[in-house]
Amino acid sequence: MGNNYLIPANTKKSQLILGFFTPTDLTIFVVGCVWSFIMLILVKTLSLGILILIMLPAFIATFLVMPVPHYHNVLQLLTNIFNFFTNRRQYYWKGWCMYEGFESKRKQF
Repeated sequence: MGNNYLIPANTKKSQLILGFFTPTDLTIFVVGCVWSFIMLILVKTLSLGILILIMLPAFIATFLVMPVPHYHNVLQLLTNIFNFFTNRRQYYWKGWCMYEGFESKRKQF
């Protein structure tokens, strides 16, 4: 009998900053927020449209690092989608639960 144990779903969460962010995520977030803050200081305006444009880097950075269920964050999700549709490879499912449920279906037939 081999090692028949399950790996907890949150094993990599302890390796992330605050349980959600990688150093790259925090860099993207800080750069976006600092850029928006500098632009808020430099540009004096009362126009709502201009204020939204000035805050756009912070909004985009926040959106990219925002956690999404079952994925680390939106940036990783978009990267996975982009790689899936641009790379002409065949993807094979080989997870730890690859054969889960197949034996019960085999017995029915």
